[in-house]
Amino acid sequence: MFDGFYKGRRILVTGHTGFKGSWLSQWLIQLGAEVTGLALPPATTPSLFAELGLERFLTHHTADVRNAGAIASVLSTARPEIVFHLAAQPLVRESYRDPKSTFDINVGGTVNVLEAIRGTPGVAVCVVVTTDKCYENREWPWGYREIDPMGGHDPYSASKGAAELVVASYRRSFFAKNGLRIASARAGNVIGGGDWAKDRIVTDFIRRIGAGGDLELRNPKATRPWQHVLEPLSGYLHLARMLASDQGARFAEAWNFGPDDESVIPVEALARLLVKAWGAGRVITAAASHQPHEAGLLKLDCSKAAHELGWRGVWGVAQAVNQTVSWYRQHAESGDLAEITSRQISMYARDAAARGLPWADHLEAKA
Repeated sequence: MFDGFYKGRRILVTGHTGFKGSWLSQWLIQLGAEVTGLALPPATTPSLFAELGLERFLTHHTADVRNAGAIASVLSTARPEIVFHLAAQPLVRESYRDPKSTFDINVGGTVNVLEAIRGTPGVAVCVVVTTDKCYENREWPWGYREIDPMGGHDPYSASKGAAELVVASYRRSFFAKNGLRIASARAGNVIGGGDWAKDRIVTDFIRRIGAGGDLELRNPKATRPWQHVLEPLSGYLHLARMLASDQGARFAEAWNFGPDDESVIPVEALARLLVKAWGAGRVITAAASHQPHEAGLLKLDCSKAAHELGWRGVWGVAQAVNQTVSWYRQHAESGDLAEITSRQISMYARDAAARGLPWADHLEAKA
């Protein structure tokens, strides 16, 4: 995959103990990269990081991105060539409960990481991961493009919009002058095995079904761009490779990595796909109560990534749900989680090769 680009490369992943960061770290390890991780301990029990035993296969540093000195020390020791910055406070509802920490982590933490990169010779590429919620959401029916204004009603969304402005400022003020390529990546709502965070629909479903309960929906009509976690990760990995190429400077911009329009569906529709895939459970709507504001309609326009990077999604929402349920079934049956995680990465790559995607197309020839 990726023409062997990652084999032997020194990679730093911030937030590697989180859901997305653990999947990314696993994939990089399979690609032969020398991975260093920087994060707080896993926020949940269980956690994908612990279930995969990732600490045995990478260099693990416990550090808070709000601690500028600690971040600089880790980068100085690790001397990464490529940085994937994923560390964040990722939950909308948590941002209402603790807005200051959300801004400190998502904005201040990003500044600390970029400052540490400035002071570390040898870093060539940085991909900063934000969110589709960074846009000023006008509830319109078409997808947001990378040139649309940043915004955010809730503290989480606003913090990610602000992080995008930080990235753009550092790119223009510092990194463009010294040849370091930095890009930001905005993904849709990700699902996949190993997510145990609170206030997530898949996590709620697995826990409630396991306890014999019903899946209660707070906002059943809210429409989101659902995608398997491997979809945006393939975009991040492909983007970093392109940034490191001879023409990499032209890719140092913001990028959307979201699903096609058929995968932009209401929460209730996703919940019913989960019930169908699991073969049990019932979906109910929560009684009316005061809920913090959340966007009603949100989707991304990913035509830029398709045209300029050759990136497209591989698994539609139904297949994403099926793969997710398959992973949690393995967990429920005390199966080998490292094996199914590795197998799903390989399966996804082969499906990408079958579609002729540039980061995986040689796999089809080998098969």
